[in-house]
Amino acid sequence: MRDRPEGLDESALRRALTAWGVDGVSLAYAPVGFGDYHWTAVDDRERRWFVTVADLAHKPHCGTGTDAAFRGLRRAMDTAAALRDRPGLDFVVAPLRDAGGRTLRRLGDRHGVSVFPYLDGSPGDFGQALTPAERGAVVELLARLHRAAPPASVPLARPAVPARAGLEAALDELGAPWHGGPFAEPARALLSEHAAGLRRRLDEFDRRIRELADGGREPVVTHGEPHPGNLLRLGGHHLLVDWDTVGLAVPERDLWMVAAGPDDLERYADAGGRRPDPSALALYRLRWDLDDTAVYLASFRTPHGRTPDTEQAWEGLAGTLARLTGEATG
Repeated sequence: MRDRPEGLDESALRRALTAWGVDGVSLAYAPVGFGDYHWTAVDDRERRWFVTVADLAHKPHCGTGTDAAFRGLRRAMDTAAALRDRPGLDFVVAPLRDAGGRTLRRLGDRHGVSVFPYLDGSPGDFGQALTPAERGAVVELLARLHRAAPPASVPLARPAVPARAGLEAALDELGAPWHGGPFAEPARALLSEHAAGLRRRLDEFDRRIRELADGGREPVVTHGEPHPGNLLRLGGHHLLVDWDTVGLAVPERDLWMVAAGPDDLERYADAGGRRPDPSALALYRLRWDLDDTAVYLASFRTPHGRTPDTEQAWEGLAGTLARLTGEATG
């Protein structure tokens, strides 16, 4: 995130870090990623850590409300830590445990903090195109993850869109002005333009969920968002970061984001022992865009200003709605 978190006292963050033995450090804000806030911590012995602060009010996939989101995020971080300790899963970049064994600590009413090892690798970008060799490496990495026995802490990742109620409310409230900030009325106008097509995609989504339920496939441990922006290249290998979306689901929850064609899917079938289902791939591709749309609209229907992050969100909303309503359904 480019904007710093509102209402966060950096002195409180420093005090929280002492639970990990991270004390007497300099903190440098790192404006990277989208969704969480990050700092690099360095002590007087040049030891480094990567510090992540999550805004629990914006973690609907972890739970509704800050308390439920904290519990859900803690389960996700515990799952990542458990996976990291498994043989063959050294690509999992998981949080460190504090002195009490916790992977996540509360930071005031609204935030949670985790501490990660500092890894001097090369991060990817969200929209980056992977080469066939890179895709193959990630596909095989996911096959290893999907074969892993689920830790006791792993949450169930249902395919439903967490903020769907807000999305449908936005569709139902297009006839009256929206308030909240500079993008409220432009967002209403844009949604009005795409409303009919968006409703058709919601109907398609419901149909594909029914097809998935009828398939009766066994869930596996999935990362949830293994796109290039969550890949870190270190020493010739790919590592996976940002495990807040980890959950039990069908493999297609991960695969749609990596596989670019039949060769990648065949490679997964050979490595993972399961042949991907085209309808499930389409379901999760559609779910991603619906979820993004819901999150963008929620931010524009609540108090906001014109900032680099809201500018980026506006571009994301426009592009996502155009893609959603311009694609043919099957």
